[in-house]
Amino acid sequence: MTIHNRQQLLAVIAIAAIALLAADRLVLSPLAASWDQRTSRLRDLKQSVTQGTQLLQRRNTIRTRWERMQTQALPSQTSLAEDLLLKAFDRWAKESGASIGSIRPQRKTGDPAFILLECRADASGTLGSLARFLYELENDPLAIKIDLLEMTANDNNGQQLTLTLQVSGLILTPRENL
Repeated sequence: MTIHNRQQLLAVIAIAAIALLAADRLVLSPLAASWDQRTSRLRDLKQSVTQGTQLLQRRNTIRTRWERMQTQALPSQTSLAEDLLLKAFDRWAKESGASIGSIRPQRKTGDPAFILLECRADASGTLGSLARFLYELENDPLAIKIDLLEMTANDNNGQQLTLTLQVSGLILTPRENL
């Protein structure tokens, strides 16, 4: 092999290597990235379809639950809602044997679809009576939840306790007002 042929061979090999590198950078890498994006998008779409199918299968259960939540929400008039919540606190206290020290309701607005009626209350009693009070509160059908709970002892033995809690009641705004 002569030097001239060797130079031509090296030039052809160099050009082929550059062409392969360019093909990799300009064609193969973008195609692989595009394939990965499509695969990811297909996976997301399949997951969305699965979730949608599950929602459709549970449609009646979800609607029934939503209707029950709407009927258990506090009345749309704030004064009636406060009255119902205060009566509920009295009922829970009577059923548990706890005594209510103070109740401070406060209305919170934000979203036009609903209003939260926050109520801060202090109750005192024994551990058993306060546990029963919380049980009655949690099992009541009203649309309320406990946001804050604090329990402190009033004596050295821990026989008399004070329970400070904040609950939120849901008031759904009628559709005409939206």
